[in-house]
Amino acid sequence: MTVVSSPAALEASFDVLVVGAGHAGTEAAVAAARAGATVGLVTSALETIGQMSCNPAIGGVAKGTVVREVDALGGLMGRATDLAMLQFRMLNQGKGPAVWAPRAQCDRGLYRRAVRTLLEQHAAIHTIQGTVAQLLLDGERVAGLETLEGRRFGARAVVLTTGTFGRGKLHIGTSTQIAGGRAGESANTHLGEQLDAAGLTTLRFKTGTPPRIDGRSVHYAGLQLQPSEVEEHDWSWSHFWDTPRRFGDHTRHPEQLPCWITFLEGDGKALITTHLHESAMYGGAIASQGPRYCPSVEDKIVKFPDAVRHQLFLEPEGHDTTELYVNGLSTSLPAPVQLAVLRTVPGLHDVRVTRAGYAIEYDYYPPTQLDTTLQSRAIAGLWFAGQVNGTTGYEEAAGQGIVAGLNAARWVHEREPVILGRETSYLGVLVDDLVTRGVDEPYRLFTSRSEFRLTVRQDNALSRLSPIGAALSLYDARELACIEARAAAVRDARAVAERENITPAQADPLLAGTGTAPLAHAVRIAEVVKRQGVTLPALFRAAGVGAELPVDAVISAELELKYASYLEKERKAADRLHALGGLRLPAGFDYLGLRTLSMEARQKLTARRPETMAQAASIPGVTPSDLQNLVIELERRRRVGAAG
Repeated sequence: MTVVSSPAALEASFDVLVVGAGHAGTEAAVAAARAGATVGLVTSALETIGQMSCNPAIGGVAKGTVVREVDALGGLMGRATDLAMLQFRMLNQGKGPAVWAPRAQCDRGLYRRAVRTLLEQHAAIHTIQGTVAQLLLDGERVAGLETLEGRRFGARAVVLTTGTFGRGKLHIGTSTQIAGGRAGESANTHLGEQLDAAGLTTLRFKTGTPPRIDGRSVHYAGLQLQPSEVEEHDWSWSHFWDTPRRFGDHTRHPEQLPCWITFLEGDGKALITTHLHESAMYGGAIASQGPRYCPSVEDKIVKFPDAVRHQLFLEPEGHDTTELYVNGLSTSLPAPVQLAVLRTVPGLHDVRVTRAGYAIEYDYYPPTQLDTTLQSRAIAGLWFAGQVNGTTGYEEAAGQGIVAGLNAARWVHEREPVILGRETSYLGVLVDDLVTRGVDEPYRLFTSRSEFRLTVRQDNALSRLSPIGAALSLYDARELACIEARAAAVRDARAVAERENITPAQADPLLAGTGTAPLAHAVRIAEVVKRQGVTLPALFRAAGVGAELPVDAVISAELELKYASYLEKERKAADRLHALGGLRLPAGFDYLGLRTLSMEARQKLTARRPETMAQAASIPGVTPSDLQNLVIELERRRRVGAAG
């Protein structure tokens, strides 16, 4: 690696340099700026800051909670989504609140412009167009970077968020291969070669994207319409708390557009089967592992041969285009085959393809090479965030960006790192899973990955994480006022429910459809809302109370009331984990010498080098008995050290 010869060789110096301006990079830059750092954000094209490379959607199961957590810490994703939202749906409302999942379709162009506008509101962030050629080193730590254009910038910390651009290769069929980070944009090869030489382990993953089609060529009659539910939902707490949302208000967002549902059926499946050998993945052009939970259509046909049909969503790309994204048809088949398959789909028999789908292979760096702040163990001052860590999804990338950016800034200023526990957030689950367990396929968050998903919900992200953000001085005065206003609104909603009665005449029409008994007399609303199928907003409307309260505050109060006993049980479990998990493990601890632990546990602890007991507990093969004996060994050595 190049060593910085003198400060005079630098065009400018920053506390933190961020490489890449996608979802991870923009969040890292804003987080570092909020933490008091000067930031240089380097990207190959300023016009693509905040680009949605794949689908035009934000959120989903567990992912929506991550977006709200990023938002709670001052991030961009939720704020930009509110400004670009074409459609909103709260998924899984028929299930328990632990799996409720906000998801929004966005106007792709509006989203990109919103991210850049919000980013440039931070005076400490300087955007730089250039392709990074190499990192600069001062001894064994990062000192900056140099671009292919010959520009040099100094920094005490660098955050790499290069997504799929690391030696990326696009595949359409078995014969078409194009070097690139995404369609129409060049890959970065120089940086990968330098990191290889530095001894970092580099592996390859693949992902894919479906074709886009011209909406004017679609026959919509007979397709299932999927409307927006925006009337009761915002993404971010930050924009509008000076005018909180009331029920039925949908004036804050762009004009809402529907999606449509159709299906890939027998003829299309047969075509794919016939041409499977021409697919890049099944024809041998790609050997890398792809995302299990976002499979290509070829994977669906091979792995689910008995499925009668596969659901497809036609999703609008924006107000200023007729282009539609065909969600569910990710493919690397040749372009003519893609068109033929699409024309077997109901409603698409005359369809025109605007962009062919493709698969992409790219470099990633196994995240077990990182510490709990996402800093590289091999190179001091170098952080990794996003798909370079083996993850998939905009939301997972944004979450890592927040964690890396905050910690890079705090490291530069010699402050304590920010480490979020699994009991506090999905961000804590995400980082802990990555650095402790690693990945063998592109990592995606699910609610099942969290042990505390009832207390770590999408609706209470602000109340969970704003105390951390306030302690880190991430908010301005207006934002602090907004946070207090929302907390007060939840308290007020709960107080109304606990204070006000609802009469049988008011409640029974609501209860009639729930299968529960009618009221015999007036009852506190807080008691009635514990019944299944009854919502607090509906009870407030029936009783004629709480009309002045913001809708999301009422929903949060409802969940706290309805599931109070379960929440208390989970909070106690979280407290126990926090008490044990916070126990720090010595950096050079001799695990192999601990005969009271199983050989498997000793080997895995030696290989993974966990920093806390919570990390040790999450390593597969380390049993509760091993953990108990490890605590005893630590205490014994502490006593011996104190006596010495």
